[in-house]
Amino acid sequence: MDLKLILDSQNRVSGLGLLPIETPASASSEKPRMNQTRLRLPFDGRWEVINGGDTREMNAHHDAPNQVYALDFVGVGPEGKNFRGGGAKVEDYYCFGRKVLAPAAGVVTVAITGVPDNAIGSLNPYSALGNALFVEHRPGEVSVLAHLKLDSLRVKLGDHVRSGQVLGLSGNSGNSTRPHLHYHLQDTSVIQEGKGIKVSFQKMSIELDGKPQPVESHSAAKGEIVSPQME
Repeated sequence: MDLKLILDSQNRVSGLGLLPIETPASASSEKPRMNQTRLRLPFDGRWEVINGGDTREMNAHHDAPNQVYALDFVGVGPEGKNFRGGGAKVEDYYCFGRKVLAPAAGVVTVAITGVPDNAIGSLNPYSALGNALFVEHRPGEVSVLAHLKLDSLRVKLGDHVRSGQVLGLSGNSGNSTRPHLHYHLQDTSVIQEGKGIKVSFQKMSIELDGKPQPVESHSAAKGEIVSPQME
């Protein structure tokens, strides 16, 4: 068994659980399952990948079977920083309130709302996803977009959405200490039963030496600054 501890901002235990040991999908000798749906980045503008990749060192989600290939993104401002001033308030962060877009057409299968945004450094493990949306693109491929801003959802359960449609706004709700967008793809809308799918986004740009370099298809990784290609 694995022991999981959740600490609050003052390093006090706020949650505890015993979990069966899982073998991460990336530890298998088999090639990871990749998305069949053509996916775009779930935002416009420049964002930095702060979690993402195939190893535990690159990706804090690595040991969760449904999130083994998950990505965390933070907005990037004009000077390459993630926030203005000292970053003491959620409003200081460039991604707070930015539009979150549908990565592909699909149907909303889960819509969670009503979760307050956290103050910087605070966690809400009792509603870990915060305000969140699940979009099923095809059987076995469901996008999960989490930590959205309170009262920002623009769609509801059962809605059909198109690629690039505004779904809500980036926030700091749930198990999040600073504003960011969590994204992963899994094989079911039942969050705890999902198996993660490695994602390759289409028509995006990666900044190299401060200059955006277009790529047709790419699996984003920690440390990259990414944006959709301009049409």
